Parts: sequence; structure tokens; C-alpha cells
Amino acid sequence: MEHSEDRTTKYKKNSLTLIGAVALGTGVMIGAGIFALTGQMAEMTGALFPLAFLSAAIIVSFSAYSYVKMSNAYPSAGGIGMYLYKAYGGSLPTAFFALLMYFSMVIAESFLARTFGAYTMQLFDAGDHKIWVPALGVGLLLVAFVINLSANRLIEGVASFIGFVKIGGIIVFGVAGVWVADTLAVDFTHTASDVTAGGFLGATALGILAFKGFTTITNSGSELKDPHRNVGRAIMISIALCIVIYTLVGFAVASNLSLSEIIATKDYSLAAAAKPAFGDYGLWFTVILAMLATAGGIIASIFAVSRMLAMLTEMKLVPHSHFGMPGSIQKHTLVYTVVFALVLTAFFDLSRIAALGIIFYLIMDIAVHWGVLRYLRKDVKANMLMLITAIMLDLLVLGGFLWVKVISDPLVVGVAITIMVIIAITEVIFLRKQDQTDSSSQTE
Repeated sequence: MEHSEDRTTKYKKNSLTLIGAVALGTGVMIGAGIFALTGQMAEMTGALFPLAFLSAAIIVSFSAYSYVKMSNAYPSAGGIGMYLYKAYGGSLPTAFFALLMYFSMVIAESFLARTFGAYTMQLFDAGDHKIWVPALGVGLLLVAFVINLSANRLIEGVASFIGFVKIGGIIVFGVAGVWVADTLAVDFTHTASDVTAGGFLGATALGILAFKGFTTITNSGSELKDPHRNVGRAIMISIALCIVIYTLVGFAVASNLSLSEIIATKDYSLAAAAKPAFGDYGLWFTVILAMLATAGGIIASIFAVSRMLAMLTEMKLVPHSHFGMPGSIQKHTLVYTVVFALVLTAFFDLSRIAALGIIFYLIMDIAVHWGVLRYLRKDVKANMLMLITAIMLDLLVLGGFLWVKVISDPLVVGVAITIMVIIAITEVIFLRKQDQTDSSSQTE
């Protein structure tokens, strides 16, 4: 029959290796974090931004505990969506918090795309970059979409190659930047007098955004070799790599630029730090490295997030329409993901994209920890103290970040609340209709 096309998702077991999973995770983490967040964090907390990165690393290390425990017990292509389902069942909390994670990952993709455009424009004297930055980001998203239509082997191969190149390149940048710097000391006394505890917590929240890419690894459970062991391993390896790299690069930037220069060039601070240290060659090297890093991050993120949305669709937790498109549900969710990212890239700036992403992510993260603590702690053999600590740390940085944004940019907080209300109302209506449909089917 014409409408008998198989639309189910198909995941090939053992099609991803541990190295490939690490490359996917670090691809998202490094791409989003070190290239665009350094300046924004310095703007919020002054010369203390390296300490904010360290603070974020500590918090993420506690947060990762729940994901490692859950991935060891329930590896799945649905990743966090499946973890929430295990904790809360097929209910509104599962759908709501999973969609918050979905949109935070889509926001991360648009963040990467805008970063790609901001760095690329440093190679050209094009005057006003307002049009070119989003245009280049949109172009990158379309290329990543085409790559993600291909087989897993190609996606893993591209992500792995870019991952190794950028990790090596960033290490070279960090070592060379520290080597040529006049001093390795970071002068913490030159912090602006108006920097507050809330500002430091807000910068820490942005730093968490630089690490949260490890969650993309959780979506590889159905395709990763030996997932009960390797998903957790890939998460820990990725976080450890990024802690070392972020620390090294943070010192390199702080040693070659003044605080005011870091803030002024916040969208491309690594490129700005490379120029005084290495001249035009350093600028070209850093920009090309940033282009590769952001491209690899988008490829990896789209790969993971489209699978999570497909899993939620198959669980009948989110509405879905084929819109006349052929192929499986996962191909459709790939299209939806890229379309959402294109809209954000075209109309939002980096600061607001980052703010939306971290608000959604921290709320979802708290829900994951609470779900494990309340319902699954004994099943996954998790430590209660670790879970409570993770929740308290998340609440602390979320509160600090919201306080800073309410004062400096209340619009972004209003947009975040509006989106969450829309998600909640949509899900309530959809789940009620789904219950009615299921009840009618059982009656028949």
C-alpha cells in the first residue's frame, strides 16, 4: 500500500565506538564552551572568570554522577528522555523536562552556529557583521543537516576527525599562548568593584554550558559498543579532557589580553588573544580551529538530539506530524531540530542564546537528579549524598544566574518562562488527547 512505509527508527548496534562517543561529547563541549563563553564570563565576574570555569567543572562533576549511573543501568538512544521516563513514567513531568533538554540542545546548536559566524568574520574586513554572522551560521547548519542524513559511520568519522584536530589544535594554542606570555599570573585584584556573588554564580552557570555537551553521549546507548560500561566511561573521559583544555586555554587568554580586551572581544576572544601573541598566523590558526570546533559540535549535537526527540515520539509523549515527508521518524525529528536551530541562529544573539540554554538545562538537570533520588536510587545504586549535593549546587547557580539576568536582561527571563508555559500547556493538551485515544482503543 502507498502508506505502508516503515517509519520506525532504526539503530544499528555496535556502530559507535568508545572513541567515537568521546569525540561526539567533546565535540559539543569544546565547540560551545571555550570559543564564545570566555568573554561573556569575564563580563559577569571580571578577572575571576578562570575560577568560574573551575567552579563549573566541580558542579558538572557532581551532575555527571546521575547520568553515569543511569546510563550504566538503562543505555538507550533516548538518553535523557529515557532516564526521565524511568523516573517519572509516561507523564507530564517526563515530557516537559525532556523537551526542556531538547530545546536546550537545539539552543546549543544555534549558539555554535553563531560562534562559527563570529570567528569566520575575523578573517575578513567586512565592516558590519550583523548580517554575515547569522548567514554563515545558517549555512553551517544546512551542511551539518546533510551530513546527518548519512550513515553513522560517516557521522562518527567526521566528528572523530574534527574532534582530534581541534583538541590537538587547542592544546597547541594553550601551550603556545602560555609560552609566549610575559607572565602566567592572572591578576585577580583587577576585578571590577561591582562584581557580586550573583555575578560569579551567573558566570559559573555559563561555564556549565561549556560542559553540558557530555549529555549528548547518553543518546548513543543503542548504538555504542558495550553501552552498559562505555556510555559512563565516555562521559567521564570527555569531562576530564575538557577540564584540562579549558584550564590551559583560560590561562593563555588571560595572559595575553587585558580584562577589558577580553570583554570587548567576547564573541571571539580566542582569536583576539592569538593575534598579539602570534600575529596574523595565530589569528588564522585560531579562526580555522574555531570553525572546525563549532562545525564538529553541531554535527555531534544534531546527531544526538534528533534521536532523543524520536524516542519521545515513539513513547507518544510529544506530538508529531510527518508533514508529507518520507522516511523514518528519526529523519523527521532531524528536520525539526535543524529548522528550530535555523530560526534561533537567524534572530537571537549569542548572549541571549546562551542564557536560554542554561536556564532550560539547569531546570532539567535538577529534575533528573530528583528523579533518581526519589524513584531510582536503589535500582541504579546511587549515593544519596552525591544526588543531594548535585541538586543544591544546581539550585545555587540557577538562582544566581536568574538574579543577574532579571537585573541586566529581564526580557530573556520572560522569554524562557513563556516558552516553558507554552511547552507545559501543549503537553497537557496532547497527553489528555493521547489518553482518550488509548482508552477508546482499549474499549474497541
